[in-house]
Amino acid sequence: MRYLAILRGINVSGQKKINMQDLRSLFESLGMQNVKSYIQSGNVVFESNIDDKKALKAEIEASIEKQYEFHVPVELRTYLEWEAIVNECPFAPIDVETQGTKVLITFLSGQATAERVTEIKIYVHPPEQLIIKGKEVYLNCPNGYGKTKLSNTFLERKLGVVATTRNWKSVVKLHELLSGS
Repeated sequence: MRYLAILRGINVSGQKKINMQDLRSLFESLGMQNVKSYIQSGNVVFESNIDDKKALKAEIEASIEKQYEFHVPVELRTYLEWEAIVNECPFAPIDVETQGTKVLITFLSGQATAERVTEIKIYVHPPEQLIIKGKEVYLNCPNGYGKTKLSNTFLERKLGVVATTRNWKSVVKLHELLSGS
C-alpha cells in the first residue's frame, strides 16, 4: 500500500532537526519501499505491506523518537485518502501559482467534536474560509497564512487534536509523488 507520512513540527526555527536523507534511511530500515521525501518539513511517500495504519504510525513515531530522542507526531494518509482530500477541496479550482500558499489543509490526528467545530467558526473572519471535513481542515486565507489567527497551533488548541498544516503547493506536489508522476 502507498502511504504519505506527514511529520509535525520538524526543522522549524532550528527545532527538532532531521535530515531528509537520514529520515528516508530510517523509513527504509523499517522495511518501507520506494521511499521519497519532499522538502524539509517532513513529508515522506513510501510503500508498505502493513495495512494497520495505527500500528504503522506508532512504529514510525517510536523509531523517530528512539533515533532522535524527541517525539514527532506523524499523520498517515493512504494514496486513496490523499486523492479524496485533493478532489474534495471546497475551494477548487485553485491556481497553484497565485493561491498555492493561501489555500492550506490542516491534517488532524482525529476528528474534532461537533461542539468544537461549531465553536471555532467564530474565529473565521471573511474573506477567510474554514471548512472541516473529517480529519482535514480546509483553509482559504486570501490575505496570507501569516496574517490569520487560524494557525496550526491555534487549530490544535481549539479543536483538541494534534495537527499539521501544508499549503496547496505542497499538497499538489505530494499528490504527484503519491501518484508516481
